[in-house]
Amino acid sequence: MESQPLYILLCSEQHEKIQMAAMMAAVAAVSERKVYVFVSMGAIIPFGKTTDLADRYKGGVFSDLLIEKKAPDAIELFKQGKRLGDLTLNPCSMVMDILAWDDGDLIDDLFDEPLGLTKFLSDAETGQFITL
Repeated sequence: MESQPLYILLCSEQHEKIQMAAMMAAVAAVSERKVYVFVSMGAIIPFGKTTDLADRYKGGVFSDLLIEKKAPDAIELFKQGKRLGDLTLNPCSMVMDILAWDDGDLIDDLFDEPLGLTKFLSDAETGQFITL
């Protein structure tokens, strides 16, 4: 039996939440589960091509520990999920408009086409839905 697709709505810029979304997405994708991640609101900023690495992740004590202990980087985890599984990563079209960003403003080879929230939520009715 094929498992339900996993839909992750990522809207927080907090490092811990981005890290958890990346870990869940990568593990599910490499476990032969379809995964759809919709990146919206402040969560898009760490994925900006020109975002300074020192400013990429914001969070609390645990964020500092993730960096200090050299935990796998969230962006690399998303890339692994895309490379090794069926992972789709869509930026929010409204957020892209607000920031006046286009595909070239995002980290290379990571995102699929921008998508609207209405479409994402409609598609998500067919699977398991998580918000971070």
